[in-house]
Amino acid sequence: MKENNNALNRRSFLKNSLLAAGGFFIAPLIESCSDSLTNNDDAPNDLKNTGFESGVASFDPTATGVIIWTRYSVGTDAEITWEISRNSSFSEVLRRGKANATLVNDFTIAVDVQNIPSHTKYFYRFYNVKTKEVSVVGETITLPSKTDSANDVKMAVVSCSNFPAGLFNVYGAIAQSEADVVVHLGDYIYEYAPGQYGTNPYTNQLGRAHKPAKEILTLNDYRERYRQYRGDKNLQLAHQKKPFICVWDDHEFANDTYKSGAENHQPDEGDFQARKMAAFQAYSEYIPLKTGKDLRIYRSFNFGNIVSLYMMDTRVIARDKQMEYSEYLDATGNFDQTKFKADFLSTNRKLIGNEQMSWLSSQMNADTAKWKVLGQQILMTKMMVPAELLMLLNQILAEIKQHGSAQPATMQALQNTISQLIELKLKYKQNIPLTPQEMARITTTLPYNLDAWDGYFMEREQLYSILAGKNVVVLAGDTHNAWLGKLTNAQGNVIGTELACSSVSSPGLEGYLGITSDPSKAIELAKAFSILIDDLEYANLYKRGYLHVKFTSGNAQAEWRFVDNVFSETYNTVTEKTHTI
Repeated sequence: MKENNNALNRRSFLKNSLLAAGGFFIAPLIESCSDSLTNNDDAPNDLKNTGFESGVASFDPTATGVIIWTRYSVGTDAEITWEISRNSSFSEVLRRGKANATLVNDFTIAVDVQNIPSHTKYFYRFYNVKTKEVSVVGETITLPSKTDSANDVKMAVVSCSNFPAGLFNVYGAIAQSEADVVVHLGDYIYEYAPGQYGTNPYTNQLGRAHKPAKEILTLNDYRERYRQYRGDKNLQLAHQKKPFICVWDDHEFANDTYKSGAENHQPDEGDFQARKMAAFQAYSEYIPLKTGKDLRIYRSFNFGNIVSLYMMDTRVIARDKQMEYSEYLDATGNFDQTKFKADFLSTNRKLIGNEQMSWLSSQMNADTAKWKVLGQQILMTKMMVPAELLMLLNQILAEIKQHGSAQPATMQALQNTISQLIELKLKYKQNIPLTPQEMARITTTLPYNLDAWDGYFMEREQLYSILAGKNVVVLAGDTHNAWLGKLTNAQGNVIGTELACSSVSSPGLEGYLGITSDPSKAIELAKAFSILIDDLEYANLYKRGYLHVKFTSGNAQAEWRFVDNVFSETYNTVTEKTHTI
């Protein structure tokens, strides 16, 4: 990038270079602009809205700047001019500069525009002077500073957009919402091949089969998948209208990723480290972050005196391999409780790791904002489910995998078990005496999902010691379902509140259990969970949507908003649940 202002001294470039890894070189991705002013050169008058088919986007706003992004889709190297203005007519251009679109970064351009006024709305665009091609006009903001009089902060929280699973109507709803920023908690893309997870009877008729037509493994594969997702009109509109603050989850790499592997990475698919770094480069090209230069993407954002947002990584940097229940079954099918408990309570198992934990602790200890908000991927609430119910759910999953659907007898057993357990739990809450056998049915519990924080019990307790005594709200995605939970430590003290969003299009528990056609069963199971799981207050297990949270100095109000379908371009958005903290 270079400035068109001869009066300025040559300023230094800050280019976040990434290290060579996995057999290829990761090139500079973000060009930094901090001391630039515009000159008097005007843009051409006869610009044509073409050449930028992936749209525009902005990322990581702060009180002093924001990253603006586009991709020059013509497929040739070009010098692209960018502008950021106080108005949409670009009669008040605040900054103008040039950046090169090249094959090295898949023709993506990311400019970190700095030293612009805080708490302000901006418009931006990109154009090619020689060919007269211009992008759509993007809208973005800078965050309020500590001295700005901000009354509230409005976030749209979202995750899990699976292209073949349905239309991205949720992104369209977010684009039309009043949210200031979009907090994206990961699974922005999925790595699967056509016909695998997410594919349904609507996929082909809606033209949403995955590209490339295979599981993605290489840098070019990941790039093509991002290009496909960024071609979606609803996702483009959300990026055009709102700045995004993002972290990845597992599917930007492969299903159930941990630091040295993934459930969906097999030995015949090559070296996992090479795949991980290819995925990381493509992510950095299409979702540029301020940290940009390595895998440590945890970082913080300050919204005046109201909110400090801490974006975390719970997936790639430090996560040890997930525990699996199947590993604790002996040859006869008996569960080894002693071994499971020893591993479950091990202090050696890490999810975010010591370095990230220390960073968070030091940041929070110096934090004066009203709300401390953690943007992270996975459920933190203790989801301890009666063991017999969990085993039945796992049996149903196994039957679906083997036969394509659950056996009627198993589904009936599930319904009977739910009714019995709810009756026992309600009696227990009403202090009605239960037999020892009845008590055991509701108190013998196991974690619902070992891929979540429940599989890393001791490190969660360490985190809770940092969060204790603060106004903490934890945001979560990953599950494709909506949840509201209270965070309690081992002593039963409430640490904070967890707000978990549903998915953009990825099937929820209703899809896994094969009950998509009968929402009443998903509603019944959600009710059962909220009664049987002590720390859970609300669940929706079958609708697609996002979470809207409004923070003020007095309270935080969460709204779970859902679209009524993901298979038609005509949809309605409704708010099902509201919760005030």
